Amino acid sequence: VQLQASGGGLVQPGGSLRLSCAASGSTFNFNYMGWYRQAPGKQRELVASINSGSSTNYADSVKGRFTISTDNAKSTVYLQLNSLKPEDTAVYYCNMYYYGMNYWGKGTLVTVSS
Repeated sequence: VQLQASGGGLVQPGGSLRLSCAASGSTFNFNYMGWYRQAPGKQRELVASINSGSSTNYADSVKGRFTISTDNAKSTVYLQLNSLKPEDTAVYYCNMYYYGMNYWGKGTLVTVSS
């Protein structure tokens, strides 16, 4: 499975972005899909996840601002980022977990700055 993340960029505080992560190389089966981020000098952290039953989970720091969703027809997971803050600046990575197999995409950089 290959995961390709896109959609990052430079945005002003309060702005929005939508990240996409397209899966290829296999059918779009997963136990969990997740978005992680890693800011400079910090450890990678889980931002949001969604399971095969469409239940979602969010880090406290992004609740009410970020939304994770999937489009199974497009084998894609999205992360809608609203009300962005400078502290959201990080490289964002998508992850797929399927019965013990962990897949990672290359990150996409989100920079929140005026």
